[in-house]
Amino acid sequence: MSTTIPPTPTGAAVPPGADRPSAPAGPPSPAPGGSGTTAPSGGAQPHSPAEREAAIRRVGAELDRALPRPSRSPMAFAERRAMAQLMDDPELKAAVFRFVDVRPACADAPALARHLAELLEDAEGSRLGRRGAKMASGRGTRRLTAGVASVGVRGMAQRFIVGEDAATAVPGIERMWRDGAASTVDLLGETTVTEAEAESYYARCAETLRTLHDAAQTWPAQRLLEVDAAGPIPRVNLSVKVSALTPLLRAHAPERGIAGATERLRGLLRIARDTGAHLHVDMESFDTRESITELTLRLLSEPEFQAGPSAGIVLQGYLTESPEHLERLLSWAGSSNRSSPFTIRLVKGAYWDHEVIDATRHGWAPPVFQDRRACDRNYEALSRRLIDASLTGRVRAAIASHNLRSIAAAAAYADEVGADIEFQVLRGLGDETMQALVKTGRRVRCYSPVGDLVAGMAYLVRRLLENTSNDSFLSAQAKGTDLDTLLEAP
Repeated sequence: MSTTIPPTPTGAAVPPGADRPSAPAGPPSPAPGGSGTTAPSGGAQPHSPAEREAAIRRVGAELDRALPRPSRSPMAFAERRAMAQLMDDPELKAAVFRFVDVRPACADAPALARHLAELLEDAEGSRLGRRGAKMASGRGTRRLTAGVASVGVRGMAQRFIVGEDAATAVPGIERMWRDGAASTVDLLGETTVTEAEAESYYARCAETLRTLHDAAQTWPAQRLLEVDAAGPIPRVNLSVKVSALTPLLRAHAPERGIAGATERLRGLLRIARDTGAHLHVDMESFDTRESITELTLRLLSEPEFQAGPSAGIVLQGYLTESPEHLERLLSWAGSSNRSSPFTIRLVKGAYWDHEVIDATRHGWAPPVFQDRRACDRNYEALSRRLIDASLTGRVRAAIASHNLRSIAAAAAYADEVGADIEFQVLRGLGDETMQALVKTGRRVRCYSPVGDLVAGMAYLVRRLLENTSNDSFLSAQAKGTDLDTLLEAP
């Protein structure tokens, strides 16, 4: 999920807003309660643009009504108010995020108070920042202020991070399952720079697959989460980063990175196959996309993985080449002889700042869209293309977004063509959206990070930046933007 959003590039498979031809016949719709989508009557014609917009607004209004209200979720309401304050006070926002980033390095309360005071003093133009700096440096208030700030950061981290390891994450994951939402676990930890770190990440992934497999045996049946039009859906789902499986993944020498990660990723695929789990390969920065794609598709094409496991990859919609990349993935899935459908998780993308800065430094055109509304148009076009492809039974569509318009557009189109899809949200950012999707009978999966506070800080700061970006959907929602505006066509 990202802070920016793309226009459809020249050569896109589906121009934004264009009518699509009738979808090809696919697998039969699941039994009632399967996906929350409704297949049109036989031979139904695709909707006109006006009919499609009306359907999007109907679905969007239904989801909006299902969102938890402030009176029922006072903590979420308070967080929204705080987020709105940060968006209106950029200096305070910068100081708070820097404090979150350095918090793990503070060994005791005095160090915590000193760092907090120094960072807030730097926010010279912020009234709240100046007041906080006085409290953090005052003899009678600094210890209390540091304690409150420390508890606040830890509470914030726990909202985004489901547990420190697989065992401690199980209760939260099981609770979501019982409440009607599936999960995919992401093991936190930033760049791998040594073979020992890569081996440690591999071991943590292996342990997580086995721990969740054992725990899931006692979970209650949830037909919506366990079966779709393409067949059974694994209860256990792990998202992995190839860059964490090798210290050698570099754009200038991709073959070294692939060689370094191959055996570890192959090992995780074997464990996922043997435990009946799903293994999903995350996408990272643009300069590693080809290496990660090449490695994933090559391994999944090996004979030993023909019968499993269930697996998938991420498509980043903020990349200008995303329509062409989607066609490449769909072509591979269509020609593959694997028995399991290939899941494609469509996200906006979480590395926008990095891509722009890196491209500017090299004098290149940024690979990402620069205009938010253009990115939203592209995302909707990609959603329709992916949903159409899911009707063949060769791929599964996973629509990952917190944007009410993007979700409603995908849901309305899936309803129109009778597709059975899944929605995905991030823990901590998409909790309310997840509840609304569950309440309206749609399949949803929560991307749930696992790791300690130190490993999670970089992740937490990225998520906070996304949450408070002035052009993000979440910031508009926090400011109380009306529903008609939130559902406007991009």
